[in-house]
Amino acid sequence: MVSQRTIPHGLHGDAGAVIARAAAPPHNGRMLPSPAPWPYPRWIAHRGGGDQAPENTLAAFRTAAARGWRMYECDAKLSADGVVYLLHDDTLDRTTSGQGPADALPWTALTALDAGAWHSPVFSGEPPAPLAAVATHCLALGHALNIEIKPMPGQAAATGAAVARAAQALWAPHPDALPPLLTSFQPDALAAAQAAAPALPRGLLLHTLWSGWEVAARSLGCVAIVAHHPLWDEALVKATAGWRRLAYTVNDEAEAARLWALGLDGLITDRIARLDPAAR
Repeated sequence: MVSQRTIPHGLHGDAGAVIARAAAPPHNGRMLPSPAPWPYPRWIAHRGGGDQAPENTLAAFRTAAARGWRMYECDAKLSADGVVYLLHDDTLDRTTSGQGPADALPWTALTALDAGAWHSPVFSGEPPAPLAAVATHCLALGHALNIEIKPMPGQAAATGAAVARAAQALWAPHPDALPPLLTSFQPDALAAAQAAAPALPRGLLLHTLWSGWEVAARSLGCVAIVAHHPLWDEALVKATAGWRRLAYTVNDEAEAARLWALGLDGLITDRIARLDPAAR
């Protein structure tokens, strides 16, 4: 688990204290409730700007920020030469002008791709975004970020470590900023992130409640469980005592109300134009 003494240089101060308090130590195999309020915004823009801009581009983050959003989720993977950049899919085809595996090109070649035209003509020419540029955006505005580690097949450990190291280096000069929340569906990616940057908060993503997920989340020092929204009910709330609880991808107001009533800490949504980020 995370303690103050594991927080490296650059993550002391307010942000370091937030991490240390948010990750309560295990007790009798269970997580203890955190005494500190969850410091992150409750509404989170999916893939940067939800459905209002091309996903995982700087245009998406700018669009969400202009609408009052203060936290974003994004997907991070590695280029052929190891640059951490934003892309959801395993191939370039759906969201860029490129083709083939997402890790086949070096970063200089990826920057020449169009990652915006697929969404709408106004975003034509928008390039893929490196994590470094997204960090600059968030830190300049005082906004928060959830980085989903999205490795290519067979690259979970390498990607988890690289994303964690990059995030730590980018946020380290800003000790009072909220550190990025690192999440993944893949325990191997989170384990590598834990080893590379143990002070950065982690969350386990769940699309199903697979056998052993609780043990994995504890061993990975996770502070949050981020589950597919239909999974959340009273039983899962009880099972996740001591962890922060988030849900994806919540695009319906009635479903959002149900989840808030269950006591969730954060909701990830595509509907950034319809839902109010300041609302409960």
